[in-house]
Amino acid sequence: MGNKPIALDPKVKLDVSGQDVSVTGPKGTLKYQLPEGITLKQDGDVLHVLREREDDKELKMKHGLVRSLLNAMIVGTSTGFKQELELFGVGYRAQLAGQKLTLSLGYSNPIEYTVPANVKVSMADQTHISLESIDKQLVGQVAATIRRFRTPDAYHGKGVRYAGEQITLKEGKKVGA
Repeated sequence: MGNKPIALDPKVKLDVSGQDVSVTGPKGTLKYQLPEGITLKQDGDVLHVLREREDDKELKMKHGLVRSLLNAMIVGTSTGFKQELELFGVGYRAQLAGQKLTLSLGYSNPIEYTVPANVKVSMADQTHISLESIDKQLVGQVAATIRRFRTPDAYHGKGVRYAGEQITLKEGKKVGA
């Protein structure tokens, strides 16, 4: 995976100084520090991630990781990442006030969650939550945290789902013989 070249978007500017990498695009700036033994080589609008030693197993693992992280940074600063959540269940709803999300998920008290400042939250209605950011890892972590408040039930399907997620429902108990 690490040997696969990364195509640079013309709108994105990449700055490398030693082991520090800065990616700037129309949506914002992200920074990353390369691990020892990993270097970058830029050929026009193509970026190559290189490793110093071919026989080092740990460095080989980091090679693919760094390539994936840099690709996510380039895509994030140019187009951004979006994650959608849906609430399924009677009375399940959410309210948004600034960066504070209040979730009513069938518990006795509502759950209040403060979304990080780097993530933009919007709601089309009370049961659909949309998260946007330039940081892929942060969007995924926030979505997973919200989903963890009430994971989908295997018998009824109630809970917080990713948009388009299919839940296979289990069959209930049989009554009688």
